[in-house]
Order: sequence, then C-alpha cells, then structure tokens
Amino acid sequence: MNTKTLESERRKVVVVGAGAVGATYCYALAQSGLADEIIIIDKNEDLADGQVSDLVHGQPFFPTVGIRRGSKADYTNANLIVITAGAAQKPGETRLDLMKKNVAIVGSIAEDIATQDSHGVMLIVTNPVDVLTYVAIKRSGWERNRVIGSGTVLDSARFRHFVSHHCNVDVHNVHAYILGEHGDSELAAWSMTHIGGISIDNYCPMCGGCEGWQAERKNIEQKVRESAYHIINAKGSTHFAVGLALVKISSSVLRKQNSLLTVSAMVDGEYGLRDVCLSVPCVISDIGIARIIDSKLADEEMKLLHNSAAVLRQAIEEAGII
Repeated sequence: MNTKTLESERRKVVVVGAGAVGATYCYALAQSGLADEIIIIDKNEDLADGQVSDLVHGQPFFPTVGIRRGSKADYTNANLIVITAGAAQKPGETRLDLMKKNVAIVGSIAEDIATQDSHGVMLIVTNPVDVLTYVAIKRSGWERNRVIGSGTVLDSARFRHFVSHHCNVDVHNVHAYILGEHGDSELAAWSMTHIGGISIDNYCPMCGGCEGWQAERKNIEQKVRESAYHIINAKGSTHFAVGLALVKISSSVLRKQNSLLTVSAMVDGEYGLRDVCLSVPCVISDIGIARIIDSKLADEEMKLLHNSAAVLRQAIEEAGII
C-alpha cells in the first residue's frame, strides 16, 4: 500500500486561533466527520493544549479524527487553513485601532502560511473579515481564488431564518442571500430570494397571509444586521452559528461540493467592481472559489452593493493597507 498516496488523501484542517470561535468550529468540525486531522495553532500554547485535550476526550462520541496542537510546518500539506485569531476590542479603543491590530495579526499569519509553500485554501474569519481577506491576499501573494473570507454566509443563514419564520416555511426551502460587507452596509438581495423555487415577489401574493410585506422586508433586513449586536450584548460573543457556517464552507472545500455560498471574495470586474473583497455568490470547491456568479441584481441592489464596496475601500485606506 502506498503510504504517500494515503497521506495525500487525508483531509487536513489547520485552525489558527483557539478562542471561542476557533474552538467551537473545531468542535463542530470534529462531529461532522469531514476532516481526518484537525490541527490547532495559537500563540497561547496552554490554551491550544487545553482545547485539544477537551476535544480529544470526546473522541469516543464522534467520527475518528486526529486532533493535536500544531506549528507553522503544518501549513504545508493542509487542505484548509482557517484563521480565527485576532485581538479583542479593549475599553476606549477605537474601531480603527482594533482594525490595525488585526491587520498586523492576520497579515503576519498569511505571510507565515506563504513561506511554508502551502497549496491549500485559506479561509479568513477574523473581523473585519472583508478587509482582512484583502490583507491576506496581498500579504500572501496567493491567487485570489485561494483566499476567501467567511463573509456573509452566516448573515445569509440569519436572513433565511427570518424569512422562513415570517412565511411559516421550512428554512431548508428558503434560498436567500446577503451581499456586500459583513457589517452595517450589507444588503439583502431580494431579487435572488426564492421559496420552493418561487421568487419571493411571486410567492407573497400567492400566500395572501401578510399585509405590508414591503415594510416587513425592511424589518427583516434590520433584524439580520442587528442579530450579532443582540447576541453579543446578551452573552458576550457569537460562536455557535458561525462555527456551523464555517463547517458548511469547509465541507464544500474538503468534499469538492461546488456549493454556492456568499463568501468574501476579491472581485475583478464582477458586478462592475475591482480590487476589493466583499460577499457575492461564489461556487466553492477544493481550489477555493471555482467561479464567482455575476448575477443580475435589481438596480437599487446594485447601487447598495457599490456603496458597500466604497465603505470597504475607505476602511482599507484608513487602515493604511493601500
């Protein structure tokens, strides 16, 4: 039996950052059976060791997977490298100060990954995710398809939840997407929203059970934007749903599923935009972004998308990246 062949077929995921989001993702990933190896890296080695121990003690209860603390050398043969590491905002610290800290952290990690001659996919989770996806592409020198951000995959899941709840339809029958920044300038693409294959504009008149649907749309959009704030105010951080969103992205990379997901991608002419990372529909496979779906949006949605891109360009300039 060829050992090298077996090793090359192993699905290896390296997670950089052992905090709440990184650990929750590892916990969900271990139960999914997607990975053969989960490697945790953190500058706080005690924290990484503690997370590893806590996870491996549960090995009798989930599919077989090797879990250990790792080092930079593990980047070389990783299929997927997920970066959740970043600084937490301190009292009195501005958003710009925090952004500059995380630019330095993620930029340094991206350079380390590039020096290890990795041929995998880099997935950025640390916020502001769109800005840091841009940083990781620039600092690593990788092709744009191999560096993606978690983007609005979670926001789109929240959008689907609120639409399904309002329409009293199983969430699995709702297809809906949030585009643009993972933040306040994001937009709901109602023109791409479908329930059971029926566009939302056609479904609502058929349903007949709702008045003031246009006003309700605004309400749903606002709830999507404010979800993270409500959760953070209530419990300090968000990590369960984002961990599951990351497993969904990981599944498409590790299994070459070609799932259509709104990850943060570097656009190069798509939607009339260039040199900025933001969330648009992308087909995700083992090479990262197999293709960007340059879909026709409603005129107002296109304006909002361009406005979101402008917000992100300004953030990139403020951080001194360009």
